[in-house]
Amino acid sequence: MVMVGGICAPLFVPASRPERYSRAAASGTDAVILDLEDAVAVADKDAARNLIDPHFTHLPVLVRINAVNTQWFDADLSAVRSHGFAGVILPKAEDAGTVAGIVTELGPTPLIALVETARGLAGARAVAACGVARLAFGSVDFCADIGCAHETEALLSARSELVLASRLAGIEPPLDGVTLHIDNPEQARDDALYARKLGMSGKLCIHPRQVGPVGEAFLPTREEVEWARRVLASGDGVAAGSVVSPCDGKACAWWRYPGHGRLGERPPPDDPDILACLLPVLKRVAIFQIRSLRFKFLFLRMSLPRNRFSLSGGML
Repeated sequence: MVMVGGICAPLFVPASRPERYSRAAASGTDAVILDLEDAVAVADKDAARNLIDPHFTHLPVLVRINAVNTQWFDADLSAVRSHGFAGVILPKAEDAGTVAGIVTELGPTPLIALVETARGLAGARAVAACGVARLAFGSVDFCADIGCAHETEALLSARSELVLASRLAGIEPPLDGVTLHIDNPEQARDDALYARKLGMSGKLCIHPRQVGPVGEAFLPTREEVEWARRVLASGDGVAAGSVVSPCDGKACAWWRYPGHGRLGERPPPDDPDILACLLPVLKRVAIFQIRSLRFKFLFLRMSLPRNRFSLSGGML
């Protein structure tokens, strides 16, 4: 089963538009979300449900179903159970007991709880601890619910609460909500960088142009990589049985990496198993390297003229 906790820049596509499925998968995203909720008109809900299928790509395919209190929920839940999707996104997640029941019904299929109301935020810690794989922030609907602006300052406390709730529950950091400016990829990148600073580890995307900038924002910078290498190389304190070593004139807790949380468990002071601590680090670095290549290829493709020629002389 795919671990949805590692997804960084998932892209929404209307479930009612199957001709867009493969295009979404080719955007450079690391997961596709087939949306049965906001992206599908009421008259098309049932028809869209019959179209969903995870087998159009090798990428993880998730489905955002309709909320519990809607007439389409039961049929949506039944459909996603029988198709083998990588995960399910539950909108308007509020009550931990209800969410826990859905987790049980889904069995091995991971559930991402989308928090997008005041009641949902108030219950976020309980929801995070009831068996979900991850939280996500439905920032637009949250603003509509409480009457605030869709701006960073207004949403700081909500984002921070989701990060804290996830950490207390021991699950992966949350996915940030969407950036509405689809014609400004740099805005999506800036928003993703801000979310990363707060402790989030991914961001929902609503347009292919956002995928590359969002994914790039969650990669470690060259300066951070060099800093991490210097920390790992400063092994004097570790060799002496300490978990803190000097680096760049500062005392560094060497098992931590800024911006990405704990990458390894703290070794016992009397028996520091360095290799065991570094394995999670190496795994994370490998994931970042793969994503980096994917997003760099995406940027290169987007930078070329729309009417370009292939090496064989034909139009692409």
